[in-house]
Amino acid sequence: MKKLTVLLSFVLVATFVFAQTPTPPPAPEAPDAGPVTEISFEEPTYKFGKIKQGEKVEHVFTFTNTGVEPLVISNAKGSCGCTVPEWPREVIAPGETGDIKVIFNSARKKGHRNQRVTITANTEPAQTVISLQGEVLVDEKVDDHSGHDHSKHDHSGHDHSKHGHNHKH
Repeated sequence: MKKLTVLLSFVLVATFVFAQTPTPPPAPEAPDAGPVTEISFEEPTYKFGKIKQGEKVEHVFTFTNTGVEPLVISNAKGSCGCTVPEWPREVIAPGETGDIKVIFNSARKKGHRNQRVTITANTEPAQTVISLQGEVLVDEKVDDHSGHDHSKHDHSGHDHSKHGHNHKH
């Protein structure tokens, strides 16, 4: 009986070990990327100059399908949530133009900005970058260095000589 138990244990362990040996998954088939084309922008960088913090900048980037195949833009993504692109979802025929509208919200932003939008399409390379550049100015209050208004204090009745001062008013 012990021999049968040992034999069954050995068979179970061997079955478990061989069942756990990983078999490589079949190689995935390369997706059909389809034909590639070319995209050209009239103005890949828009310089908006100086704006006040909180203002929005909106610009329309015009592009042309300069290739020989239909252009399909699959995605356009801003470098952060403050930069939002809107792109055409329809196919752009060779030689045709299209527009990508980008809105940059400068709330809580300051200083020099280079807001990028990465466009993914059936082009080579697959990604193209356009950008909005400029400076966001923060409206800071100007304060005098003393922190209080000297005109409200009357020094005429004060005797500075008691404090070691020899100033006359």
